[in-house]
Amino acid sequence: MKTIVVLTGAGMSAESGVKTFRDAGGLWEGHDVMEVASPQGWHENQKLVLEFYNQRRRQLLQVKPNKGHTGLADLEKHFNIRVVTQNVDDLHERGGSSKVMHLHGELFKVRSTYDEKDSFEWKKDLILGDLCKKGYQLRPDIVWFGEQVPMLSKAIEVVQKADIFVVIGTSMQVYPAASLIHYVPSGKPIYFIDPRPTISEAAFPNLTIIADTATEGVKSLHDILISNFQ
Repeated sequence: MKTIVVLTGAGMSAESGVKTFRDAGGLWEGHDVMEVASPQGWHENQKLVLEFYNQRRRQLLQVKPNKGHTGLADLEKHFNIRVVTQNVDDLHERGGSSKVMHLHGELFKVRSTYDEKDSFEWKKDLILGDLCKKGYQLRPDIVWFGEQVPMLSKAIEVVQKADIFVVIGTSMQVYPAASLIHYVPSGKPIYFIDPRPTISEAAFPNLTIIADTATEGVKSLHDILISNFQ
């Protein structure tokens, strides 16, 4: 069974109604990204940061996986599908995917500010005074700008074993996640699904662009994969 590694970004969840947060001016819901997604922002205003993610968490409870998510899960009937996502939502899991790696953390998890490995599920609001067992404030289990991406080395290992690599709904501008495409084994096919593709077929050998939304693009990808690799 061939292994397909799928790298997904904000465009994967956009059709579910999940906001991408950042607008053309670089603001997240009216906030500079460093105010709500950096260790510095956390140090300066923990209450603001907690409320920002509380709003994201509440929104996530209201949305559902789209046909792009369920379409990827359906491909598990035919291939070994490994999803590596930049998204902090759980829509891949709810859509049925069984092997999902979150590069940038998970919105439905929190962790201790004392021990980053002390992490657990959390679906309600997180407020000042919510503490870990050792008495330290809890924070969103999200990888902020300026922090290390702990899952990166494992993601590289997964990509290096890909028979087919797929990119869906990401601008390929956010590093280090965007660097994963360079670890695809030489000669393996790459598919890029995005309505406004930011890379060209001239840039990578064996690259096929599917200039469509996640839901429509995954449908096209399904037909291509079943026709050519089964």
